[in-house]
Amino acid sequence: MDGVFSPLVDVDDLREQVSARVQRQYRIYAAVLAVMSLIIGGAIGARVMREKAQPGGMSTPPPHWGQVCGPAVVNQALVVLPTAAPQPLRVYVSGAVAQPGVVTLPATSLLADALDAAGGATADADLDNVNLAAPLADNQHVIVPRRPATPQPVIEGAAATLPAAARVNINTATAAELETLPHIGPAMAQRIIAYRETHGPFAQIEDIQNVEGIGPTRYRDLAPLIAVE
Repeated sequence: MDGVFSPLVDVDDLREQVSARVQRQYRIYAAVLAVMSLIIGGAIGARVMREKAQPGGMSTPPPHWGQVCGPAVVNQALVVLPTAAPQPLRVYVSGAVAQPGVVTLPATSLLADALDAAGGATADADLDNVNLAAPLADNQHVIVPRRPATPQPVIEGAAATLPAAARVNINTATAAELETLPHIGPAMAQRIIAYRETHGPFAQIEDIQNVEGIGPTRYRDLAPLIAVE
């Protein structure tokens, strides 16, 4: 066919064009990977420097995927909590003590300590009925009891209940008359008679206490019932 030319494709030229395009793409990919590597490497280096700057140089590993971050569990056996200092005790002490009032004592004090803080016990304190080893409590009221008062011997004339004529004369009474008195039996009556025969008449009724076996208690009961002439 004259005047008509069919275009012919140069295979070598086409191959070179494709190869050049592929190489350009590889260079682009390589450049992108290099930039990413620099960024990642810089981030890792900065993290390592921060961890080295922390005290002890220890870092906490990140949690695994799916693991929830939470507060670390502390071993309670290793934790020593501060112990509150025991508070002092305020105790009110009254009764048979030298200085009744409120005293302040250490937390481990006993009743004996409260007694000492109140000036000690008085002469009439009945400590046999007090537990001095008992522990104390705050705001406690301690009452130290007193011994019952000892009755005083009856003085002749002050507590007389019988007229002189009705009383037994211990200087002249027979053994039978003496036995009518309280606490006087046959043996004690003979002691009274033997005493006055040996020492002479009783000068006053109090002298009957010189007889063996007659003390203040018996004399207290005898005094209103006896006389001397």
